[in-house]
Amino acid sequence: MGIRDRPTAPRSPWQNAHVERLIGSIRRESLDHLVVFGEAHLRAVLKAYASYYNKVRPHLSLDKDAPDFRGPQKIGRIAAIPILGGLHHQYVRV
Repeated sequence: MGIRDRPTAPRSPWQNAHVERLIGSIRRESLDHLVVFGEAHLRAVLKAYASYYNKVRPHLSLDKDAPDFRGPQKIGRIAAIPILGGLHHQYVRV
């Protein structure tokens, strides 16, 4: 098919901006504030962060909404659900 692999140089934001931005977000919003105790713990942290990133975190490009649709909640008391050990929170009505 004529498809060739084009590896990018490490730490080259101008070559792969999307990946560098994602890695920067993961580091700034989670890994810089946590102590990781091994590969299994790192995988659990990254899994929790991916869930937070796609379901809870507001994105400016999506008009301050999350990629996964969440319906409006109009009735109930507001409660904070801690994510990543309280580093981030999800606010919901219960």
